[in-house]
Amino acid sequence: MPLLSLVTSCTNPKLSLSTKVNGKEGEPQNPAPLLRKQVKFVKNLAPPIMAAILVLSPICNDPVSVAQTVDIQRGASLFHQACIGCHDAGGNVIQPGATLFSKDLQRNGVDTEEEIYRVTYFGKGRMPGFGENCTPRGQCTFGARLPDEDIKLLAEFVKLQADQGWPKIQGIED
Repeated sequence: MPLLSLVTSCTNPKLSLSTKVNGKEGEPQNPAPLLRKQVKFVKNLAPPIMAAILVLSPICNDPVSVAQTVDIQRGASLFHQACIGCHDAGGNVIQPGATLFSKDLQRNGVDTEEEIYRVTYFGKGRMPGFGENCTPRGQCTFGARLPDEDIKLLAEFVKLQADQGWPKIQGIED
């Protein structure tokens, strides 16, 4: 049952309303029964079509790819190795006003991935730097230094966690 049959500009005779009455040309037939059938047909199709659109929509699906998930897990692992001692769950046991929550990051001017990277690499205040070329020596960690790529992953992880209010990451051993 074609939906275009009610469109007045339709020139396809197979799709237009018939103007025959009892097999003769004349007045058009009443389109109401045909219209009711078409409306019922559309009403029956609408729920499954809308469900399919919603399921396939990026609004309902998290756009996180497998690679992004791996990066998040790697960032979480690095955070557990290098940062958890002072910043458990985004807090700060040394300096309470310098947590890794969005409001504190913004207040301290460290609310972008670039700034988080800079502070992680070179350190700031009581936080030591972890970069391979961190200077001055007294500002840098005495422990193992991290390669640039690891610090980038840490900065992405911290920013993501801060934006989400520091939810628990599954799959990381406590």
